[in-house]
Amino acid sequence: MDMDGVLVSEESLVPGADAFISEMRENGISFMVLTNNSIYTPRDLRSRLHRTGLDIPESAIWTSALATARFLQQQRPGGSAYVVGESGLTTALHNIGYVLTDRDPDYVVLGETRTYSFEAITRAIRLVEGGARFIATNPDEKGPSREGSLPATGAVAALIERATGRAPYYIGKPNPLMMRSALRALGAHSENTLMIGDRMDTDVRSGLEAGLQTLLVLSGISGHDTADLFPYRPTRVLGSVGELVGRTLDPFGDNGADCRAEQSGSSE
Repeated sequence: MDMDGVLVSEESLVPGADAFISEMRENGISFMVLTNNSIYTPRDLRSRLHRTGLDIPESAIWTSALATARFLQQQRPGGSAYVVGESGLTTALHNIGYVLTDRDPDYVVLGETRTYSFEAITRAIRLVEGGARFIATNPDEKGPSREGSLPATGAVAALIERATGRAPYYIGKPNPLMMRSALRALGAHSENTLMIGDRMDTDVRSGLEAGLQTLLVLSGISGHDTADLFPYRPTRVLGSVGELVGRTLDPFGDNGADCRAEQSGSSE
């Protein structure tokens, strides 16, 4: 499941999310919390979730930074990278033995940060022009804040791409690579795994392309009006994960009817 918009909204708990997590634990259902945000380490995110009332272990948190590190470890073990990002990304790369350098790196790796600098972006552009492979943790163009939208990784990646003519390879959602790596970390198979998310363009799409059933919750980004604009649909739609309490063992069973009809009043 996604984190922001599914379990938490800003720094507040989505109503019923704590009961949902508790019920999954009681029923022995394994789960993984996914996030495209590469700023924080799993330990940081565990602390953030704990403050909202959710007790989720580090081992059950999978970030685009971890997915990026696993990808690079498979592609070029023991390589080097110039990183524009925060501790979540640099820690993940250090943990796989990567050298972080601004001198002739194998990769330029762009992640989320709140302190993009002109100097760092200029250096990234010159290194990509010099032959470094261009990787970005996720394609999200903007993110939410209390004051309004913030530019995110995808927006800065577009700037570097425009300047160099080189498009990045995005690791995070909706790339099914992110979902596949999370499935491996969870020890699960797509045939018996459900993806819960609040965004059609990342969560639902990545779930579909990885062969999972998908559940869209309306507690975050996508609503019925925006969801209907996409050429694909989730398996079901619910208001929030709180509505799954009492039905975690059979989320799509008869007790659920058709969640799209429940939410929209349609006759489908």
